[in-house]
Amino acid sequence: MSKTIWTGRVISALTGIFMLTGGINLIFVRSADLREGFAKFGYAESALLPIGIALLVSAVLYLIPRTTILGAILLTGYLGGAVATHVRISDPVFFAPLTVGILIWLGLCLRNSALRTLFLRSRTSAVS
Repeated sequence: MSKTIWTGRVISALTGIFMLTGGINLIFVRSADLREGFAKFGYAESALLPIGIALLVSAVLYLIPRTTILGAILLTGYLGGAVATHVRISDPVFFAPLTVGILIWLGLCLRNSALRTLFLRSRTSAVS
């Protein structure tokens, strides 16, 4: 195995486990800090469960090799909502979910040569 593939696997595993942990926290733990954070962003406590389920399912799909692209797409949507939520209240921490989203796709591209080719293809070859 090449270093590129192993680097992609490590990045994917770390980001996938991070997102999986977030889903578990939203569904089962529901700490006071988590509830306060959701209230700060304008979300009702009743939104914790559906958001947690969406995150958990997306993270599991991302960690399964056959469904990893679907999981990455779903996590991108989830993280896009997180970025929008932070920007909406002028919270400067919007870069955190943005960075995680970039790492999700970076890990996937490093371990999948077809995606690398798709994303890194030059404009001239795309036109012809």
